[in-house]
Amino acid sequence: MQHRLTAGPLLDDRGRLAEAGWATSEVRRYDRRAVASPRFRIKEWDYYCVLTQEVGLALTVADNGYMGLLGVSWLDLGARAEVTENVMLPFPMGSMALPASADAGDVVASHRGLRIAFRHTEDGRLLEIDHPGFDDGRGLSGELLLAQPPAVSSGRSAGSAPDRMVVATPFHKAPKAFYYNQKINCLSASGEIVVGGRPFAFDPGSAFGVFDWGRGVWTYDNTWYWGSASGLVDGKPFGFNIGHGFGDTSAATENMVFVDGRAHKLDEVTFHLPRGTFDGAPWTFTSNDGRFDMTFEPILDRAASTDLLVLRSIQHQVFGRFSGHVVLDDGSRIEIANLLGFAEEVRNRW
Repeated sequence: MQHRLTAGPLLDDRGRLAEAGWATSEVRRYDRRAVASPRFRIKEWDYYCVLTQEVGLALTVADNGYMGLLGVSWLDLGARAEVTENVMLPFPMGSMALPASADAGDVVASHRGLRIAFRHTEDGRLLEIDHPGFDDGRGLSGELLLAQPPAVSSGRSAGSAPDRMVVATPFHKAPKAFYYNQKINCLSASGEIVVGGRPFAFDPGSAFGVFDWGRGVWTYDNTWYWGSASGLVDGKPFGFNIGHGFGDTSAATENMVFVDGRAHKLDEVTFHLPRGTFDGAPWTFTSNDGRFDMTFEPILDRAASTDLLVLRSIQHQVFGRFSGHVVLDDGSRIEIANLLGFAEEVRNRW
């Protein structure tokens, strides 16, 4: 049974999750001051990933308590190559001032010559990046505007805000731990990124992004699985968010399909990974309700490993193409062929 969140503060007066469940808008209000755990245990991040058929850009600004991070990844899907560079900040513990809402407040962060900004404008979300030292001095800079088209699905008022994935998740035997996450799919992108003096244009008809907004207090040792894709199917914005692996998801999972601005809630989705490889053999995905069945053909594994004894992170974010079908809430079936996206396995001790 998937429980739908009601409106109100995210945390109760003891700093614990007031309600676990899912929603399609930001109905619960996050307040860092209400968190019961120490500042060094609070994890907050904003992450954007924007893909065209040829290239992609991923930007991260994260305040994970005892470690901050500014991250830039440039993906060349045609060449099956990528460059990722991260700049670490020691013990920010809230000083990076990440917003309490996914819909308000700008993020501006700079360190060691790398500058990242996420701004809200009348036209959408503006991503700014300037990294002169990227890839041994090749440099990377530019701006992308991500637009959220209004929902026009049947039963929705014209111009209404599109649905998103929202989930509030507790953790077993850790009453002060929680994860409040929002994923916004189908963000059409326009603008230009210059890498090594070469401009790359992002056209809103073929370039789409996802926004991952996370706030919470995590337990120490976790493995998560996440998959996401956005694009056009039959001329309409289409995307999905799937995942599992951490926290107590008995109240709600994060699995949703989005068609023309409207969310269709799924139950559990299982990731079937090939043994011994991440970017070789295909992955498959199935849901227990029979509504999500997909094959994923890998193109590129953005692999990263950090081992600082107490802190450890092993990441495999694999980019590729999804093919299969989904069944919507009304029982209609949509066939998917070669939809660009990613799936990942991340193991963290932090």
